[in-house]
Amino acid sequence: MFDFMRRQSARWLVMLGLCELFILAGSLNLAMHLRYFGKPDELAEFSAHMPERSLVFAIILIVAMVALGQYQSHIRMTRFGMVAHQAVAFVLGGFGIVVAYYVVPQAYVGRGVLALALLIAFLALLTFRTLFMRLVEMEALKRRVLFLGAGVRASQFHNLMRRRSDRRGFNVVGYLPRAGEPIVVPDERVMGPDITLRQIVEDERIDEVVVGVDDRRGHLPMDDLLECRQLGITVTELTTFFERESGRVQLALLDPSWLVFSGGFNATPLRRLSKRSFDLIMASVMMLLCWPLMLATALAIRMESGAGQPILYRQERVGERGRTFWLLKFRSMRTDAEIDGKARWATANDDRVTRVGKICRKLRLDELPQLWNVFKGEMSIVGPRPERPQLVADLMNQIRYYSVRHCLKPGLAGWAQISYPYGATVEEAAEKLKYDLFYVKNHNLLFDLLILIQTVEVVLFGRGAR
Repeated sequence: MFDFMRRQSARWLVMLGLCELFILAGSLNLAMHLRYFGKPDELAEFSAHMPERSLVFAIILIVAMVALGQYQSHIRMTRFGMVAHQAVAFVLGGFGIVVAYYVVPQAYVGRGVLALALLIAFLALLTFRTLFMRLVEMEALKRRVLFLGAGVRASQFHNLMRRRSDRRGFNVVGYLPRAGEPIVVPDERVMGPDITLRQIVEDERIDEVVVGVDDRRGHLPMDDLLECRQLGITVTELTTFFERESGRVQLALLDPSWLVFSGGFNATPLRRLSKRSFDLIMASVMMLLCWPLMLATALAIRMESGAGQPILYRQERVGERGRTFWLLKFRSMRTDAEIDGKARWATANDDRVTRVGKICRKLRLDELPQLWNVFKGEMSIVGPRPERPQLVADLMNQIRYYSVRHCLKPGLAGWAQISYPYGATVEEAAEKLKYDLFYVKNHNLLFDLLILIQTVEVVLFGRGAR
């Protein structure tokens, strides 16, 4: 697995998930005892196999909460937004539990018990999350980080991680400048240069040293850093630290040597085989579940556009290793949308989009025919979204490292799609590239599954649709 588990925020999320798993399981048991209070015979009858039933109940709700983004370390929303997302997750999970009862009738616990358990679990999780997040935000429990360097790179990091939610799980104690390096970070965060690195580490109880000097050639105190390692202090390069904590690669901090030597880019034969197997299994499941929606979409397009108008739309896209392929979509725009042959990004309230097309784009129904591209091996279920050759040529000339995203097959869903809204400018494409590079470096089956589950939130809330 990628460096996810090395992040302090990720450890808190795992702990949060485990605690909530027990709370959810306990809610079903509590609901059972309340429902049959004073009725020992009925309680004994309906308490059979309660551990298994409680586990199914808890796991389905946890998966629904994952799908609604309730376990993202970088999540930023209001308290009302958190409650709304949890409510939708419980509705989604409730449907999932009902389906599970039909599939496995032995798991059925009764409508009264289920309704009471969902109510108890909802209130219990709201209370627990409020207390838990206050605990996580306590400075005493955060990793104490010392930044080695106070120049331009340090200033970039300081500006990029200003929000409290960006620094969940760690606290920057200060910035230690190096000789000959201009001080660009705020003066109140600068630590005296006359103090040795070891002295600061011991006095400030530092957990991790982040190396972010502007010029490392001859400016790194290697003996001091080696001493820190011997003391059990983690020493991390700035780009790696930022990637680990933010879930994206910052282009302004990036240099080619880091990409070459930082690890990742897992393209072993076993990984390729497992990814292809995952693609085929997921594409088959999605086809079985979504064919009624695909049929309804095709009929709606035919009814709106009339006979003789195309239902599907073929568009050339750039795939793995720069090879082009023909991507399939349900047609969501007028047939004369690009009559001049010039590629254009979709814009907000684009007048080229049809009435049915607006609904299709909002719910991502227009993307479903790409399952055929997955079966053909031209795309994956999860990966960077494919762009058109004309746009790719322009972006490669304007954005450094843009071609790196083509070392994998493009995907139906992607880390950039759940982390960043729709991009229709070069600047927004550069922002999405940060997440694509993170995925390219760190992709694995578990990461793919998490992305696929969290894509449900993107579809339900229509984030990034145009």
